Amino acid sequence: MAKKKTSSKTAAQQKRHHRQWTTFMRMLRYGVNNFTRNAWLTIAAMAVMTITLFVIFASVASRQILVDTVSQLRDRVDMSIYVQTDTPDEDIATITKDLQKLPSVVGVTFRTPEDARDDFVQQNKESPETLDAVKEATNKFPGTFSIKVKDINNTSELTKFVETNETLKAHIDPARKPSFAGDRRSAIESIGRAADFAQRVGIGASLIFVIISMLIIFNTIRMAIFNRREEIQMMKLIGAERSFIRGPFVVEAMVYGFFAALIASAGGYATLIIAAPSLASYQINIQPTLDAAMYYAGFILLGMIIIGAIIGVISSLLATRRYLKL
Repeated sequence: MAKKKTSSKTAAQQKRHHRQWTTFMRMLRYGVNNFTRNAWLTIAAMAVMTITLFVIFASVASRQILVDTVSQLRDRVDMSIYVQTDTPDEDIATITKDLQKLPSVVGVTFRTPEDARDDFVQQNKESPETLDAVKEATNKFPGTFSIKVKDINNTSELTKFVETNETLKAHIDPARKPSFAGDRRSAIESIGRAADFAQRVGIGASLIFVIISMLIIFNTIRMAIFNRREEIQMMKLIGAERSFIRGPFVVEAMVYGFFAALIASAGGYATLIIAAPSLASYQINIQPTLDAAMYYAGFILLGMIIIGAIIGVISSLLATRRYLKL
């Protein structure tokens, strides 16, 4: 008797699972069919979602390119402090050690006046007039501390060091301000501000296009519901569950997101590849971003599909929620 009950319960569970699977497959089929019913609405919804996903792709890629470029500039840019030509070696060593103790400092090198003169001559070897002027000049080149810092936009610690370090104050060149205290500092800070501004613009544009995309998909689903209102009403009368009525519209919106993600990803990668040589010629460090995008292409495409699906699902749920309550 117990075996019969168990077998009948198992059979009932199998039937229920089969019915659920059949219902799920029908919702998928209806959703795909809905996707092709109205070509113009489908094209409009997909176009806006494609632009949205492309803007998101471009914003993330641009931010990473800016981060890499600023990092490269940081490695190339030295903050310079100039000291008098006759500064004793022991004081140079003391200043170097004090600079290396600063948390914001990555490295310190010192270039002697002789090295500075040799470098200047080498850079101007094609100009006889300049070389003659150097030979006749009585002014000597200063000693130079070249300092690499963690954040080129934050030189407050170096500024304080110049103002408070007694050894440095005794030998600093009064005719030359540190490089981070003049026009060069303004140029460096401008780079950082530009990067921050571009990042904020990218985030804002992405949010705006996400909202626009959701509104268009929302209206597309509402129009589809209106066009099929008699069909939906009939499904209600024969006892169809709300989830079964809502399902095809959710699937339809997810299909929008899927194809939009494919198109946007292809466009994003094509833009990166085409723009890479031109950007590199302007000293923009795009190669690390391009390499990472190629290496993680599968994950990026999956992420784009998920984002597109989320946008579509939220829009379709909002569109069907009110109608199904009526």
